[in-house]
Amino acid sequence: MLPAERQRGAYLVTGDRHTEVVIVGGGQSGLAAGYHLRRLGVDFVILDAQPTPGGAWQHAWDSLHLFSPAAYSSLPGRPMPMQAGQAYPDARHVVGYLTDYERRYELPVHRPVRVLGVHRDDGRLRVETDAGSWRAQAAISATGAWWRPFLPAVPGREHFRGRQLHTVDYRNPADFAGQRVVVVGGGNSGAQIAADLAYDTDLTWVTQRPPRFLPDDIDGRALFDVATARRRALEEGRTDTGGVTSLGDIVAVPPVRKARDAGLLKASPMFVRLERDGVVWADGTRAPADAVIWCTGFRPALAHLAPLNLRGPRGHIPTDGTRARGERRLHLLGYGDWTGPASATLIGVGRPSRDAAGEIAHVLRS
Repeated sequence: MLPAERQRGAYLVTGDRHTEVVIVGGGQSGLAAGYHLRRLGVDFVILDAQPTPGGAWQHAWDSLHLFSPAAYSSLPGRPMPMQAGQAYPDARHVVGYLTDYERRYELPVHRPVRVLGVHRDDGRLRVETDAGSWRAQAAISATGAWWRPFLPAVPGREHFRGRQLHTVDYRNPADFAGQRVVVVGGGNSGAQIAADLAYDTDLTWVTQRPPRFLPDDIDGRALFDVATARRRALEEGRTDTGGVTSLGDIVAVPPVRKARDAGLLKASPMFVRLERDGVVWADGTRAPADAVIWCTGFRPALAHLAPLNLRGPRGHIPTDGTRARGERRLHLLGYGDWTGPASATLIGVGRPSRDAAGEIAHVLRS
């Protein structure tokens, strides 16, 4: 191994380093992949841009809770312990779990190391970082989507004088107490943040279509089962069940259910533009606003893979399972159903991470 030293938490490397597999991203997907590669005896490193363990969970809003009980929110090999007093663990509990998981299995995470690009290089992959280069026979991209928030091109957005935030910027309702707040988005983030703000602000919740709440008894465990059933149906050539989206868009976690049942989560249709002091609907109706929170989703964070020129429709990289069709040495984990059913969830990443690790080990040893 080439000499390296640590300074301010970063690895300063004097030349290329070598390993069999580089995992880009040290969140839940990267850790799950590392667990399986370790069990298969594969040499690997995990490069994580964050200075501390926990992935995107350490940046979530204060009231965020999982959709599932701890027992159904575990990574491979290590059950998540229950959180005292909480049926559904909060984000801080998840951060603690991921930190413990990383240490328990002694996963070789280097942080903070930001990957700048993955390149083809003489039959291998060269991973360029802000701390030097790694050469590997295979790579796993596990960067998720939190780092690439999506903002829709709504007319007048640049003229609005109030605060504009995305889901990634929101922390708690105290920051907006007494203000007029517009929350945009009919998914889980929009519903949870709207519920969070419903008591202490003048709230307007705006959705593209009427919100669809899942039945109250549906949680993350049931959603994973539905996603798995859809995968099996497609693999067996049966009719597409529609998966999770056939049931609804919003999991009625306790805070959402409470606000909904109190009549505080009444959605308005999407407005057509913003103006200096608020939002305007197609019929000319106006609502003043001090802040707009865009809970409008994310796009996969794949800029580091641009040198490989693999992008397909909608910005996705076409895959067979987790393996990129245009680069057999690259696997993708945790970006959504296109890289495995429910693969962006804690419990859902287990199977695709095992499959990716197994395929990589087979290729390396053949």
